[in-house]
Order: sequence, then structure tokens, then C-alpha cells
Amino acid sequence: MNFLRKILFPVAFVYWIVTWVRNYFYDKQVFKSKSFDLPIIAVGNLSVGGTGKTPQIEYLIRLLHDKFKVATLSRGYKRETNDFILADDSTTVKQLGDEPFQFFTKFPKVKVAVDADRINGITQLLKLDDAPDVILLDDAFQHRKVKAGFYILLTTYSELFYDDYILPFGNLREPSSGKKRANMIIVTKCPVDISELAMSEIKKNLDVDVPVFFSKIEYDEFACSEIESINAMDLMQTEKTIITGIAKPFPFIRHLKKENDLVLEFSDHHNFTEKEIDNIKELANNKTIVTTEKDFMRLQGSLPKEQLFYLPIKSSILNDADVLDKIILDYVGENRRNSSVHSKDS
Repeated sequence: MNFLRKILFPVAFVYWIVTWVRNYFYDKQVFKSKSFDLPIIAVGNLSVGGTGKTPQIEYLIRLLHDKFKVATLSRGYKRETNDFILADDSTTVKQLGDEPFQFFTKFPKVKVAVDADRINGITQLLKLDDAPDVILLDDAFQHRKVKAGFYILLTTYSELFYDDYILPFGNLREPSSGKKRANMIIVTKCPVDISELAMSEIKKNLDVDVPVFFSKIEYDEFACSEIESINAMDLMQTEKTIITGIAKPFPFIRHLKKENDLVLEFSDHHNFTEKEIDNIKELANNKTIVTTEKDFMRLQGSLPKEQLFYLPIKSSILNDADVLDKIILDYVGENRRNSSVHSKDS
């Protein structure tokens, strides 16, 4: 823990009080939450970014979209718009944000919407002629104005929330007592060979009465560009430039990097300037450029399509995946709305 964070401890104490009081008022219904009569699944975390929300949302989409009409609703971080937008063929990544645009690109059957006002966003989705059966709220664990029916809390294996502290002393957005709102906890980015003993110890330390699952990041066998797919193993052996603009890029870089590769790291959701694009082209020197799928959404069209590739990832459950799937499918099936839609304050 660095010196700056240590001297910020008094600020962290004040932040802890503010967030605790806010949650207490919502729990006691002093502050009102709005619920809706359809299944709403909120995916989020107690800490700042990098817990794997995007691959987890995609896991839920794959699980649900053949059986139900699915919509995703995100804030649309760093987009150039402010209001409700429902993605269509004319929508750009700058209007949606990179993660929602990724959902829209990969899952054409799914409605993808953005709105900083989640209540309005849900209301607009339910006004559609072909309204969704279930809505997935991306990064909404702290969004208490909406009362979701099911909360999935993510925490990474290398930075478990029970070993962390509140901002700015640590990385937690709220006290770890917020875990009590979760209906399920998923420990993400686990090593492939995690032992039963390690899982048991983590479950013990989490100290919750809800199901706990463990997941890993699985890299695709093929890297993709706008014009072709190539074997990822071949790509890894190629001298290349690796570009990342995600919260915690080290695992991605470690997976791909070879001795002579150039690595360029940018901040999460970074919007690349023309000068930066020109610099990337110069440094890459006509070699292959590989990036994350999320970054590809922002970089495509700016870099030569024959050079620019992305390596897809997905979340893979390591323990009792069938149990997790059944919990989600049962929740959605049992709470699927009738033809009339109503909202209520609670």
C-alpha cells in the first residue's frame, strides 16, 4: 500500500460513513427504490473496475437468449451521448460506449440500451412493442434507485473484497457489508488449477449464505480482425504490438507477450486521439497489432484492418456450472412478466 493511500485514511473513513449511511437509508426504505415486474439481474462489484463484468454479462446472454427475450442496460461509460439510446445498425461506438457496442456487435438478437438513468432506461425498454423478458443491468450493484430481483456480486481471485479497504485507502466503492445484497457471488479470474481447499477457504472468508461460484477467463482459439480470423497460437508467435485500454491488463499481456513484442498500455475505456493513433502506426511499423475485444470496438476504423486483431475472451465456471445455470434460469422463468407491465416503489 503506497504512502499516498496511507495519508488518505481519514478521507476513507468519511467515505465509509457516507456510503454506509446511504445504504442504510435504502435498506430502511428512507430512500426509495423502484422495482419492476419482470426479471432484472444486476451484475457488479464492491471494488473499482476490472472484475470481469463484461464476460459475465456475456455468459448470461449466452445462457438466456435462446429461451427469453434479453436486453442489456448499461450506463455507457465515456460515450459522447447522455440520454437513452437503443442500439441499431446506425449506432456508433461513440454513442453507446465500448462495452455495450461489443454486446450489440456479438449478439444481434439482444436489445442493447444505454442510459445513466436506469429507471428511465428500463421504462423505455418496457415501452417497446417487442419488450424484453429479462433485463441485465451492467455495473449496477451500487445503483440502489433500481431494485433488481437478482444481484450477482463479482470479486477477483487476486483481489478479494474481504482483504480490501474503502476508497481512497483501498479499492472498495462501499463497505464489504454490501455483500449482503448479493443473491450469488462469483470469484472471477481464478487460476485454472485452483484447488478445492482454496475454494473452501475463500467461501469461509466470504462468510455469506448465498451460492459461491468460481470462474476463469478463457481465451479464444482464434484472433479476429475485420477481414479474417487466425489461429491464436500462431498470433502469439508473431512479433507484434499489444495495445490495452482496460482496467487490469496484466493477465491479457502475460497471455500474449513474447520477448520482442511492444506493449502500449492506456487507461480503462481510453478514447484514442489522432496523435496517439499516428504514434501507434509508427511504433507498430506494419507489424501485427493485437488488442482486447473491448479496445477493438474503439480502434477499428482507425488502424489498418489487415494489421488490427483482437483476442476474444469468455467467462468459464469452474465449479457446479449446471447449478449456477439452473439458479439463473429458474429465477427468470419464475419471474417472467405477464402481458401488463407495472413498476412500483419500495
